[in-house]
Amino acid sequence: MGLIEFNKLPINTLVGADWKTFKELTAGREVDAPWRGKYRLTKAVCRLLSVLAPVQERRYQKLLANEPLKHDPVFILGHWRSGTTFVHNVLSCDKRFGYCTTYQTVFPHLMMFGQPFFKKNMSWLMPDKRPTDNMELAVDLPQEEEFAISNMCPYTFYNFWFFPKYMQEYCDKYLIFKDITPAELNVWEETFRKLIKISLWNTGGEQFLSKNPPHTGRVKELVKMFPNAKFIYLMRNPYTVFESTRSFFTNTIQPLKLEEFSDEAIEQNILTTYRKLHDQYEADKHLIPEGNLIEVKFEDFEADALGMTEEIYRTLSLPGWDNAKTAIAQYVGSKKGYKKNKYQYADRTRQLVEDNWGDVLDQWGYRI
Repeated sequence: MGLIEFNKLPINTLVGADWKTFKELTAGREVDAPWRGKYRLTKAVCRLLSVLAPVQERRYQKLLANEPLKHDPVFILGHWRSGTTFVHNVLSCDKRFGYCTTYQTVFPHLMMFGQPFFKKNMSWLMPDKRPTDNMELAVDLPQEEEFAISNMCPYTFYNFWFFPKYMQEYCDKYLIFKDITPAELNVWEETFRKLIKISLWNTGGEQFLSKNPPHTGRVKELVKMFPNAKFIYLMRNPYTVFESTRSFFTNTIQPLKLEEFSDEAIEQNILTTYRKLHDQYEADKHLIPEGNLIEVKFEDFEADALGMTEEIYRTLSLPGWDNAKTAIAQYVGSKKGYKKNKYQYADRTRQLVEDNWGDVLDQWGYRI
């Protein structure tokens, strides 16, 4: 257990942003009175740490910038709370894979310089469990890279954690890339490639393993960037996804937000964002070359994680199953008996999901 509870953080994760990103992300946004103290402290720490960012940039340019990627990434897609974390943790047992770490999500500019010092302090302060479920949390564990991207450039959906009133604007521009400008998209691409290279350097992997729900709406762009990328799409019971996402967003947004946002607004945004994400994926998945996509019900993966992982390797023609099988089996075995959150579907929840996502329930056979 860390010294600071997640919901009592005196600063938010923008402390790890470079100064240019911080200024552009917050420009024109009003911070509500209750969070101005947190904003000022976050801004001060960010400004202080930003003086170190050029050190990493010089090392990156010298060591990694001109190095090509040996393999296109493997992307784990799916809406939040669809089981992507568990699948990510299982596959990351294969040492061929490199990934973004929890530490990297907060301090992406302190990876190639100062990491031992800052990681030790982060480990000392942070909780050892995620605030919304019982999944383990540690500085070196795999994490979704959108948090890191939000500290590396201002063109990311996760800006909504700080300014939730603009969630749908961020959704259309930076989640499904509907309204993003060519210049913004170019910066995003360069930022993402940099993140991948630093992640592989940090973890010693050969191929980047991505777990990032926002990528579910970016298939078109990802295929353009990485023509032979592999995709694992996870679908989970939408009733459970709604309840779990509502809990996740409601709890996570509290220590990060810089403006007031009601629980009712969070709920409506979840319903809207799910629809946009699902529809964009369905519209673009045909762009993925044959043999590079597998769609999995999380309930099937959870019931037989080892067997389903082998099926993923076989379907996507991923190398290294024989070498990785033992480590994966050990990890899967260690999670037996893990107690998940239990969800009771209130009549209102069932009605909201059926009214807004009814076709998805039918598509995947989840109606109750």
